[in-house]
Amino acid sequence: MLSALGEPGGIRCLLVHGSNIVVSAPNADRVHGSNIVVSAPNADRVRAALTTLDFLVVADFFFSETAVLADVVLPVTQWAEEEGTMTSLEGRVIRRRHAVDAPEGVRSELWIWQEIARRLESPGTFGAEPSDVFDELCRASEGGLADYSGLSYALLDSEEPAFWPYPVGSTGTPRLFLERFAHPDGLARLIAVKARRLSAPAQVSGALTLITGHLREHYQSGTQTRRVRELSEAEPDARLQLHPATAERLGIIDEAWVEVSNDRGIVRCRAQVSTDIRFDTVFLPFHFAGDQRANLLTDDETDPISGMPEFKKTTVRVRALVEAGAHV
Repeated sequence: MLSALGEPGGIRCLLVHGSNIVVSAPNADRVHGSNIVVSAPNADRVRAALTTLDFLVVADFFFSETAVLADVVLPVTQWAEEEGTMTSLEGRVIRRRHAVDAPEGVRSELWIWQEIARRLESPGTFGAEPSDVFDELCRASEGGLADYSGLSYALLDSEEPAFWPYPVGSTGTPRLFLERFAHPDGLARLIAVKARRLSAPAQVSGALTLITGHLREHYQSGTQTRRVRELSEAEPDARLQLHPATAERLGIIDEAWVEVSNDRGIVRCRAQVSTDIRFDTVFLPFHFAGDQRANLLTDDETDPISGMPEFKKTTVRVRALVEAGAHV
């Protein structure tokens, strides 16, 4: 979808719900708020594509780097201000309850979708109540692999354990593949894959492999956690982690400003010399904005089967910035 933004015959209008795709992070979690993001490498290309749209709307509860580009920003409720459910990684369906009232003028995402449908003269059959939507999910999923048909708000409110799938008449599925896998013979399927060679392999002419990931103090694109004083003070900026042998070879000392670059972009940040990383690899967190966005460097080539970008195969060059005022 992102590759079609602004292209001839492609997407001309976009409605972004709670995603900060200008900064981005490689994750597929779906929870309300700016801590969800679309996997969007090559961030400069994504940002440029957003500016070519005829109309961009962002629904969020923080003014993110993506919201700055929007024609319209819709303030929406965050998780403590709304009702709903969550399904955990273990398949447990959890009731989520309203805790505080939203500020005046803030609407739920369900209300927004309902209004869009009404104004496009394509109204749905349910209202903006989360329980109505959940009931429809339960009915629509009956008989399928993701079967919620035996669930209801009343059952979840009883605080009885509820594990997906939960067909009508069952007590749920605490262990999804305890007896068999979801194939006619009950056996698992193992698919052999082969790694492709890099077009520009690391360690050729001084190139290094870039790995991106989380810091303990921040979450995803940092839209929320960079606003928390204690977390921001603990990790205010991106740091490029590199091995002492690599740092010595490149003439880099701890806390010095460095430039990390490839054909897609340039990141400028401080160095963190550490034995916790391999000598042929460097690490950047993906929580930061501006010229510290790790996804300025990542490649947007995707796996042909899963469609996931190749976040762990990026090659970069690193050099020390010794001139005064190197931070831009």
